[in-house]
Amino acid sequence: MKLLRAALTETVNVWPGMPEHTRDLPTLECRLEEIRAANVAHHLGLVARASALGVRVICFGELFPGPYFALHHDPFWTGLAEDAVNGRTVRTLCEAARAHTMVIVAPIYELDARSGRRYNTAVVIESNGTVLGRYRKMHIPHGSNEMGSFLEAFYYDRSNGENESTGANISQDPFLPVFETSVGRIGVAICYDRHFAGVMWTLARNGAQLVFSPAVTFGAKSERMWPMEFAVDAARHNIFIGGSNRRGSEKPWNQEFFGKSHFAGPNGTLENLSDFSELIVSDVDLDALSAPDPSGWNLQRDLRHGVVNLP
Repeated sequence: MKLLRAALTETVNVWPGMPEHTRDLPTLECRLEEIRAANVAHHLGLVARASALGVRVICFGELFPGPYFALHHDPFWTGLAEDAVNGRTVRTLCEAARAHTMVIVAPIYELDARSGRRYNTAVVIESNGTVLGRYRKMHIPHGSNEMGSFLEAFYYDRSNGENESTGANISQDPFLPVFETSVGRIGVAICYDRHFAGVMWTLARNGAQLVFSPAVTFGAKSERMWPMEFAVDAARHNIFIGGSNRRGSEKPWNQEFFGKSHFAGPNGTLENLSDFSELIVSDVDLDALSAPDPSGWNLQRDLRHGVVNLP
């Protein structure tokens, strides 16, 4: 049995200087580096805690270096976007990955210096501190539900398929990289991406064993679907999925995020081994992916050509 100890973070913006009222948000324009630094430092502490528990791969939450700002239109937040290879956050996390011999999946707000475009991006960092590549969110939600708005198209573009990577990317799909890492083959599907039928299928077809789905999500339907989608996709595509959501609320919006981060596998939800509220830790049995399915199914073998449409 090849057990991989994996972790997810479940937290919110920790910078203490957030205003009480949304009308005061523009005063933060000159404080963005403080906000970023506070959240990066907090996550470095979570990496250290995870390392002490024997974790070998960790995925942070969506847009982890700041609050979830897409609840309103406030253009100054674009100043949080940074380079996905040489930016301050990624450089710091490369050092942490090397120090703890841990693979880190870091979802950041990316600024592409060449095009000037911004993306919601996950950077995959090997345990030796090398950036293996990035995944840009493919599907961008823009709407509202009974609890609030998610105005993401105002802040960043959808993936253009230019997910730069080293030779670690084994996927044949330009939009959905799969990274060969020291702990296994890892894919990423950020938040809204998880709802689209071809995404998990394509990642699995291209070799992913463990897919991370960092998210910021809220609302009754999202909360109802959250555990079902991962459980069904993990069973249907014979993969493990780690879904990370924020838990709690952030000033000044005070939007409640329901959390419920967890790992799901082909045979059900995995046990959380952590007693610390901001870390979810589970043992992932990668060997189970090559074992006969206890149901007697062989969905990969028996799939009829043309049934699945690629995204």
